[in-house]
Amino acid sequence: MIKLLRISKESWKPKAPFLGKLSVMMVVLVLWAFANTAMAQETEVTGKVLDPSGAPVPGVNILEQGTSNGTVTDLDGLYSLTVSSPEATLKFSFIGFEPQTVPLNGQTQLDITMQEELTGLEEVVVIGYGAQKEKEMTSAITTLKTEDLVKTPSSNAMQSLQGKVAGVQIVSKGAPGASPTVRVRGIGSFEGGGAPLYVVDGMFFDNIDFLNSNDIKSLSVLKDASASAIYGARASNGVVLIETNSGEYEQEAKIEYDGYYGIQNPQNILKMANSQQFVQYVNETGSAADMAFVNNAMQAYGRSRIDPSIPAVNTDWYDEIMSTAPIQNHTLTFSGGSAKTRYSIGGSYFSQEGLLNETRNEYERVNIRANVDSKVKDWITVGGNFTFSTAKQYVGSDAAWFNAYFAVPILPKYDEDFGASPIPLSNAQRLGYRGRQNPFYPLQYNDSRNKVNKINGNLHAELTFIPDKLTFRTAYNYKLDMINARNVNFTYNDGVLNPLSSMSRTNSLYFDQIIDNYITYKEYFGDHGLTATLGQSFRSETFERLNGSRNDLDPNPTFENEELWYLNNGQANDINAATDDGSRIFYLSYFGRLAYNYKEKYLLYATYRRDNYNKFQVDSEDFLTFAAGWVATEEEFFDVKGIDFLKFRASWGQLGNDGIDPSVGQPTLEGTTTAINNVRVPGFRLNPTYDLINQVETTEETNFGITAKFFQNRLSLDADYYIRNTESLAVTVLQPLFRGSVRRSVGEIQNKGLEVSLNWENQVTEDFSYFIGGNFATLQNSVKDLGGPSYLNAGSAEFRQRSIIGQPYEAFYGYEVAGVFQNEADIANSGYSEQFLADNDLVPGDFMFKDQNGDGVIDDLDRVVLGSYLPELTYGGNLGFRYKNLDFSVLIQGQSGHSILNRKRGEVIFTNDTNIDAELATNLWRGEGTSNRYPSAAGLRKGWNQNFSDYFVEDGSFFRIQNVRMSYSLLDKEVLGLMMPETRITLTAERPLTIFNYNGFNPEVDNGIDRQVYPIPAVYTVGLNLKF
Repeated sequence: MIKLLRISKESWKPKAPFLGKLSVMMVVLVLWAFANTAMAQETEVTGKVLDPSGAPVPGVNILEQGTSNGTVTDLDGLYSLTVSSPEATLKFSFIGFEPQTVPLNGQTQLDITMQEELTGLEEVVVIGYGAQKEKEMTSAITTLKTEDLVKTPSSNAMQSLQGKVAGVQIVSKGAPGASPTVRVRGIGSFEGGGAPLYVVDGMFFDNIDFLNSNDIKSLSVLKDASASAIYGARASNGVVLIETNSGEYEQEAKIEYDGYYGIQNPQNILKMANSQQFVQYVNETGSAADMAFVNNAMQAYGRSRIDPSIPAVNTDWYDEIMSTAPIQNHTLTFSGGSAKTRYSIGGSYFSQEGLLNETRNEYERVNIRANVDSKVKDWITVGGNFTFSTAKQYVGSDAAWFNAYFAVPILPKYDEDFGASPIPLSNAQRLGYRGRQNPFYPLQYNDSRNKVNKINGNLHAELTFIPDKLTFRTAYNYKLDMINARNVNFTYNDGVLNPLSSMSRTNSLYFDQIIDNYITYKEYFGDHGLTATLGQSFRSETFERLNGSRNDLDPNPTFENEELWYLNNGQANDINAATDDGSRIFYLSYFGRLAYNYKEKYLLYATYRRDNYNKFQVDSEDFLTFAAGWVATEEEFFDVKGIDFLKFRASWGQLGNDGIDPSVGQPTLEGTTTAINNVRVPGFRLNPTYDLINQVETTEETNFGITAKFFQNRLSLDADYYIRNTESLAVTVLQPLFRGSVRRSVGEIQNKGLEVSLNWENQVTEDFSYFIGGNFATLQNSVKDLGGPSYLNAGSAEFRQRSIIGQPYEAFYGYEVAGVFQNEADIANSGYSEQFLADNDLVPGDFMFKDQNGDGVIDDLDRVVLGSYLPELTYGGNLGFRYKNLDFSVLIQGQSGHSILNRKRGEVIFTNDTNIDAELATNLWRGEGTSNRYPSAAGLRKGWNQNFSDYFVEDGSFFRIQNVRMSYSLLDKEVLGLMMPETRITLTAERPLTIFNYNGFNPEVDNGIDRQVYPIPAVYTVGLNLKF
């Protein structure tokens, strides 16, 4: 459903400083005035426009940049234009050719040779330690440009990939500044996580939360092993290669502002039982104690005038804790270049406030960056880039979402008579409930924040020994992350308890360095093309962490004395033990790549990497890949009308995952006794109960793919089928003959699937073009080996997950509900044995669990796999058009074939004295034929119905309109006699509609367990882009 925008008073209360609209307008006016201060003498320019073969090109549009002054070439490709200044800049454009922008620099005669627009196949794609023409690629790589990334209002660029890249699952997060979960081709580790490796300008990162989307030039997802294996032991979960903006040589100075301001709106708010439904539910449970709580509420707060049998209070707790919240981003960039030097310098400010009311719940980030390259000599280019990012994140308590689900509606927000202080919040314990329930306690009396400073840098030099053939590149990369996490709990009185204040603080420092040296040789021998790369890489990763905590701070912390929030302030004996730890890991790696093609028809590709490290006992690992491709359309015999390009690809490769914790152990001797000739004899035996993780997890992947273009390159197809097997997985297994469990590198897991992307683009006229496309990916995840046991438990005993050989990783595991007993006859005919029925006292309104083995007893043998949180199908689609200066696009995405554990519902039936959601309250079993899905109210509190079953596991499928965007460009407009800069105004709606059946806020749940999950809002923004 779509919720109307509701802007509360609190949502507009500034929670942190941000760039005001007046400041933005002042910057715009100053830049605009600056761009129009120079006036010069008119000059006539003439010339000719030719194509690469030397033939004239008629109809080429020629425009004096920054004005409406222009002309077109005649039939002979000639033109004449009077411009405002000898230093003016002309822009040449025509369908099928690359646009060119050329400064006159005093010239009055300017001839231009237009270059044909690349079809996509001739474009160069960034790969690990180099680049490759798309036509010659044999790997599964998807590349996005800046314009694809800036469409999404988010703190993290990876959010923009949602629905756009087949085989990449992006799980959104709603909390301010939270990074999405990214999975490339499933899950391949039990302990090492599933996030890909991010390589930004050569540096390794675990996430890119420091990076502004506007600063990214290109983002490439390396999905298969042949593309990723050159990164070795870090590449098993895929690699995301990011190249940042660097300016252009021979480009006039440009100033660009890009920004947006918007509102985040809570959507799909879960409806809880109101007071009337809640009282009805309590009555139906038959609980005299709970009914007494209801009577206490009527005595304390009065009775409803409409229905005196229910309390007057009717609190919607989700409505109380949530409001709309602003989000904004502003970026200012200066770029340009001469024949020898290019540069890009900029800064950005991002701010996102959270949906939670009356608490610090926000994220702010400021970025400064610079990127400069210079051709010092014809044979050497040097450069560097630098990024500084500082961010503050105030984390609202997740417990508020949990408590809002449980809090009874007959409790008001405030209670002046119960004695709570300093804020008179209500407390359900006044009515007799066990807990206070009010979700504002964790909001009002907790301050949790992270301060993050990140400094990233790169210095590089490239030497050209033989032009266009032999180059050598050396680069030094570093990153320094300083993270200060602090959590403060204030002292207060809730009318019953007076908890002490407490504080914990963690300071973490990460310092990583990478030195890369590699040489690249390119050669063409007639019809043969060869590219070879050979390199060495050194990497060090240093980590330090200091943690401390204390209770009963003195003075008591408040928002007014924040300057006193230090561990030193308090009684000496209240300081808890501090922890101080760290690590340092070294890597020395060698890598090589060989790419060969014959007439760009037959393609061969191979890489090798050897990683040496001090992290594991097995101190080195080798990773190989081989790939081949056949461009069928280059064959003389291939002449199929409508098929412009057809390439078949196949690859095999090895990857590694070093993201697991090593364990070094040895067997020990332990005392024991045995019988020899009926005599008890003491002795010793070897106890193998020790951990041993001494190597990286290894992956082998096979990939088959097709790349094709049809109908004059308007229609493009990319399809891949892959099988990815990961072995030597670190798993924790029980020792059947000994005590305890051990970690061993014995697990194996498999992911396989099909990925298809199909896109149509058509330039109908110079003024009108449109596009439509879609993609989908399937995933089959299964556990293959656990080193002996047939399964491995996960989750809690009440909500069991289990990794079973042949089934998906950590699948939900429990009883299958066959229905609800409607009458005594149903119970008698259930197939359960008489003894079993007598022991369990089943009544109408109870669940009927399926007896899987037909033995008349419901026990552990009847538990089955109930579903997996990994979607079997993900898909996306987009369509849009451009007409003159108007652009419009729509992006959709969705997924199906996965399940969600509604743990909030599960914990309700264990605690008993809480609220329930409205859908459950409405559809409880209330007599024969009333419900075959939900038990009775009394049944909710019965142990039989609390057994973990598919009642708690729901379908997580959804369809979403992910993004709707409309923009209009204002070109060649004058205001008050001054020429406006190139201006684009954009309206965006992010996630305006999501359709799903799951009984929760949102079907996007990271690990499939919905307990304390921050809701994901819809976002509506207005944006402005100015180019000077």
